[in-house]
Amino acid sequence: MTEAAIFDIDGVLVDSPHERAWGDTLQRLMKTHWADIASETRYAPGRYTAGVYQQVVSGKPRQEGAAALLEYFGIPDPDGRRTQELCDLKQQMIVELIERGEFTAFEDGLRFILALKARGMKLAAASSSKNANRMLERVFLYPFCERQCLRLPFVTSETRLIDLFDANVCGRDFARGKPHPEIFLTAAALLEVPPDRCVVIEDAPSGVQAAKAGGMRCIGVARRDDSDLLRAAGADWVVTSLDEVNLEEL
Repeated sequence: MTEAAIFDIDGVLVDSPHERAWGDTLQRLMKTHWADIASETRYAPGRYTAGVYQQVVSGKPRQEGAAALLEYFGIPDPDGRRTQELCDLKQQMIVELIERGEFTAFEDGLRFILALKARGMKLAAASSSKNANRMLERVFLYPFCERQCLRLPFVTSETRLIDLFDANVCGRDFARGKPHPEIFLTAAALLEVPPDRCVVIEDAPSGVQAAKAGGMRCIGVARRDDSDLLRAAGADWVVTSLDEVNLEEL
């Protein structure tokens, strides 16, 4: 029996500007501060794609994602300074984009989490991103519920997406990031629910692997035409929209 749902945020509940921020930041650095080494790398603007973001960066803590991106493009970083520079500039850009409201919430994700909340399921937010809470705080649910003709006693004019969660470990500094299960096991412990009674909702292969390593079932949300990657990572269900999930089966 499933007693709790643990949500990744970016790509599951919100369409964040992370992919854009990583790409734009890397391009800016390669044209300016790192221009002297550009010819020695495999980088070109067109080579940074949604597929590269999903396979190399998505789901990882910021430092790990930045280091993986530099390694993918063969950008030398012997002392870690370029990784840190990429992290710092990307963080500035993502905060600016979020503050300007340049992200959206996925409607199927909102319908899904509201339906689980209405059924009394315990909910946790577990994103590696330190920016996840900034977005969750800016999504007000009452206007969406009005448009969907949903009358839910726990949604008022002030209710935000972040308020639905019983536990929140977004952006915490864990000793090991995904695909290690520490983040999800911590969320389950805070909810006081055994891992085998939790389901994780993820969109990144590393997140799916983390869920399975923690003994949890996992729904893989393939919003980027990456169903095969999520299945290969071990997802128990793969959907392109959370509207496809059978709540009774879950």
